[in-house]
Amino acid sequence: MQDLAQFELPVGFRGRGAVLVQLWWIVQATFFRCSPQFAYRFRAWLLRLFGARVGRGTVIRPTVRITYPWKVSIGDHVWIGDDAELYSLGEIEIGAHVVVSQRSYLCAADHDYAREDFCIRAKKIVIEEQAWVAADVFVAPGVRIGKGAVIGARSSVFKDMPESMVCVGSPCQPVRPRVMEG
Repeated sequence: MQDLAQFELPVGFRGRGAVLVQLWWIVQATFFRCSPQFAYRFRAWLLRLFGARVGRGTVIRPTVRITYPWKVSIGDHVWIGDDAELYSLGEIEIGAHVVVSQRSYLCAADHDYAREDFCIRAKKIVIEEQAWVAADVFVAPGVRIGKGAVIGARSSVFKDMPESMVCVGSPCQPVRPRVMEG
């Protein structure tokens, strides 16, 4: 079992010094969160100021939470909904024209439960272009969601999902091709 007295955060794990981490958390809790809902460019600017790569035409709601913006890359014309969480202890890469709906949780790190020191492990999440992560979805560390995939509401994604498929459930499974009309 874990002995948390043995846990040590790896050197450089946060990717920035403690002062900058705390400054981001203060800015996020104030300027970011209290900005008017329509201030999308302002929030994108704040994220870029703290090292995130943010494309053009993004719609990022003020209640979105991002742990370490310098570990996040967001493509052009991405929508990230209310109360979505980008737990970016590891890298999170979001392609162009992706929707991450409200209350979804992208978790880019875990702990090794088989080790007594309960070491933390960063694992990159990739959401390829034109995918839709619907409401209240959990995406586990190290997962890749394929181009154009749809992840149904309240799904839990623990493994890679293929492109152009509708995927649902807990655990999430591909169920049918995504067919575009018109």
